[in-house]
Amino acid sequence: MKKIPFTSILISASLVSVAQTLPEAIKKTDNELFENASADYRALINKEAAKGENYFYYGENFFKNGILDSRVELIDSANFYFKKGSEVNATNALNYVGLGKVLLYKNNVNDAKAQFFKATSISQSKNAEVMRRLSEAWLSTDNKNADEAIKCAELAIKLDAKNPEGFIYLGDAQLEKTPADGGPAIKSYKAATVLNPKNTRGILREGSLYQRGRNYQLALDKYKEAIAIDPSFAPAYREIAWLYYLAGQQNKSIENWKKYLELNNSDFARYRFVSALFKGKQYAEAVTEYESLKKNNFKNLYLERVAAYCYYEMGDKTDKEAYNKGQKALSDFFNTAGPNFKYIADDYKYKGLLLVKTGKDSLGVIEMEKAATLDPAAAKDIYSEIAASYYKGKKYDKVIEYLDKKTASDANSLNINDYFNLGRAYYNKATPAFNEAVTTKDAKIKSAKEAEAIPLLIKADSAFSGLVRKNEKWAVAPMWRGRSNSLLEILTKKEKDGLAKPYYEKVIAIVKPEERTGSYKKEYTEALEYLGAYYVNIADKAKADEMWNAVKAIDPNNQKQLNYFNPKPQGGAKPGAGTKKP
Repeated sequence: MKKIPFTSILISASLVSVAQTLPEAIKKTDNELFENASADYRALINKEAAKGENYFYYGENFFKNGILDSRVELIDSANFYFKKGSEVNATNALNYVGLGKVLLYKNNVNDAKAQFFKATSISQSKNAEVMRRLSEAWLSTDNKNADEAIKCAELAIKLDAKNPEGFIYLGDAQLEKTPADGGPAIKSYKAATVLNPKNTRGILREGSLYQRGRNYQLALDKYKEAIAIDPSFAPAYREIAWLYYLAGQQNKSIENWKKYLELNNSDFARYRFVSALFKGKQYAEAVTEYESLKKNNFKNLYLERVAAYCYYEMGDKTDKEAYNKGQKALSDFFNTAGPNFKYIADDYKYKGLLLVKTGKDSLGVIEMEKAATLDPAAAKDIYSEIAASYYKGKKYDKVIEYLDKKTASDANSLNINDYFNLGRAYYNKATPAFNEAVTTKDAKIKSAKEAEAIPLLIKADSAFSGLVRKNEKWAVAPMWRGRSNSLLEILTKKEKDGLAKPYYEKVIAIVKPEERTGSYKKEYTEALEYLGAYYVNIADKAKADEMWNAVKAIDPNNQKQLNYFNPKPQGGAKPGAGTKKP
């Protein structure tokens, strides 16, 4: 687990010291400092065991944490304390609100309403806090009821018009009722901040509303305003992190997540941080966090999923076992989730990719095909991965088949890797026929093999032309066009026409002087070899000498230039031509 700096721990500790009062503990819950708040509630219950409010707000602490982290066991803990509170203080209406909220969470709406009715009956609908919490309850689960929430919030405001919380709940309810019209909600949130300019929750709601409207600068200003008032207000850092993620500023997003963790350094907060790191493409750091959580015996179904994705994306340069670890994490995810889980296409895609990386190519392709079926919108990208896998296995017909599938709905959908794999697939399919055509003495076989190889080489050249379009400055692209056309000119007996000449000349033009003996030595040498042979064929000795001397300068031991300058009496094959394979 990434260590928080000691100075930060000191700052955070000063901000979250032990609460002396219930309002201070509630503030920690609102600030998502759930573990610190729990210690405070326990102390308050030990001090005042018969006070129903202590149990309700302790239950709220569990409930909010459970909703945020999707942890059913925390909802059950919330229910325990709501029930305990109703037992030790049966006339305290708040705990019945809590019990009803848990029932809503569990889709038991009728019983929830019965608990809410009990709460209003005990309070005689004259307790503003009960009405505020009822309003919140109607918006806290999937069983939302905006009209009921509005009614409860308006009654709370009528009972306690100077409490900003009523206006916050009213704004939440109004936004739920008319999500396309944020006007009423922003008016309510502003009313809350007028009553208390330092109400961070109201300011946060304003920021969230601006964010929904994609007014990111105003949203950011509001979040920063909340932090200026209360540096321990963790939700603001979380919202800023999400805002920067949406804006594509991943480093700033991660920076604010780390600030959030300085305040809420729980395992579940770190689990959410792993997801943020994945979204920010910081895969190695995400893996480090994941492995630390595993050492802490932290278990979460979705953590295994995101870890597997990260292991694949990270690659095995820094961890040779990364792909095996990723496969194990995803296997654990599938085994835990079971057959009835609603899997997404990426689950099968990454499973397939990890299988391919661990040498199980055929099984990997099966999984990736499942992904393509499950998500047609993502199918094109998945077809690229399948084609790459088949290319690795030298199954060139399959490479062509899946890239044809990709272009079926969008002729311009191929990326640079697709063009490279497609061109080489056609080229490698053509070379056996080419070899037989140029070596056989049987005229009939020669003609048949030429007829087989030529269309494939033309298609290879077409694919490599796409590769050139995708990256005109990559020497490999024109080299492959040259390679394809050098075979075509032999088959069509147009060697003196120089079909490959412009492409190899392009290689010469692209490769920088410092690259000629370095990163592009192979491409540069091949281009010189072809051009040297071409000038021999057209009897231009001066240009031929120039090309072969250039080969000699970068590789004195190059056999072809040695043959040129020291020819054997019987001659030999055309320098530079042949059946090069990738």
